[in-house]
Amino acid sequence: MKNLTRISTMNQTLGILVVASIITMSSCSSRNDETTAEPLLSEAVQANEYKLTQIQFSFSNMELGKLVTKPFHEIVKATGIFDVPPENRVTVSTYFGGAVTHIDLLPGVQVKKGQTLFSLENPDFVQIQQDYLEAKGQLAYLKSDFERQKNLVKDNVTSEKNFLKAESDYTVTRVKLESLGKKLSLMGIDPKNLTLENIRSSINISSPINGFVTQVNIARGAFLAPSQTAITIVDTDHLHLELNIFEKDLPKVKVGQSIKFNLQEDYSTIYDATVHLVNKTVDPESRTVGIHGHLSNESLSSKFNPGMYVEANILTTSQTKTALPQEALVEVDGKYFVLVLSASSDEGFTFLKKEIKIGSSNKGYVEILNSNDLKDNSEFLVKGAFNLIKE
Repeated sequence: MKNLTRISTMNQTLGILVVASIITMSSCSSRNDETTAEPLLSEAVQANEYKLTQIQFSFSNMELGKLVTKPFHEIVKATGIFDVPPENRVTVSTYFGGAVTHIDLLPGVQVKKGQTLFSLENPDFVQIQQDYLEAKGQLAYLKSDFERQKNLVKDNVTSEKNFLKAESDYTVTRVKLESLGKKLSLMGIDPKNLTLENIRSSINISSPINGFVTQVNIARGAFLAPSQTAITIVDTDHLHLELNIFEKDLPKVKVGQSIKFNLQEDYSTIYDATVHLVNKTVDPESRTVGIHGHLSNESLSSKFNPGMYVEANILTTSQTKTALPQEALVEVDGKYFVLVLSASSDEGFTFLKKEIKIGSSNKGYVEILNSNDLKDNSEFLVKGAFNLIKE
């Protein structure tokens, strides 16, 4: 009996211990769950919060800023090329055919107005000069005879027929001399300085403008026919833009509007121009309209060449909108965020990450579409936000 009583007592003790252990384990488990839940909740709250000390803020050259109002333009996109006015592009030819005896030009060579480009030789050149000198020699005699016959017919000493003959010969020779003189001028020979001693068989063709040789179509020894293009010269001092826009954008574009353009696939440098002329016809095939633009700084012409492709934005209507510096915005998975200052003290700053909606951009500023969701006096981290959010 005593043994049974002892066993029963031991069983009761073990049972109490087991229950106590279960309660203790349950209590510890509950406390552990509560302990682990607190950091998770804290991390969720702090996911959009960033804290910086004053030293961190200054060392990283960070800056604060507020919402500002900036002018934003509606943009009409255009493409085109650099070109020169018609008077700045010259195709050099000659009125007289001849064999090329001298040429020393290559595309890209700079030439001056009046500079000899090439020389031509032809026996016909000698004949024209001979005819001119002969007509010049005859004219002096015919003029004297005409004056003599004129006086004689007044005195009824000679017949009117002789007077008319003298007048006709003088007039015909005078016309011939003037005509040959014009031909000599076109050949580059000064009729006034032409004498028997300086008759020549070759002529020099000179440049009509200052510019650069862009095309050479002749070679030494080749025969250049009249009106055949020999050389092309372009003066690049007055480069302009020849742009094309779609006809739907035509009502938006006006003379005097600003143009921002860059060279093809080179977005590092933006240049300024102005709409100078708007074409009044639409190309029937491409359905585009031509826009003629002038550079705002013509001294930059030397940086460009005719035919260079450009991409341009024509700034049309302007509206004032609320904006932030572009550097204040950080893109994450197609969404844009800013860091809003929520608290500051001598020790540091606290920022909250907030999603925003953006619109157009202009000169380093971006339009904020949901600016009404932000307080007017809110301050933003406008420099250094990228590194914080992306870390």
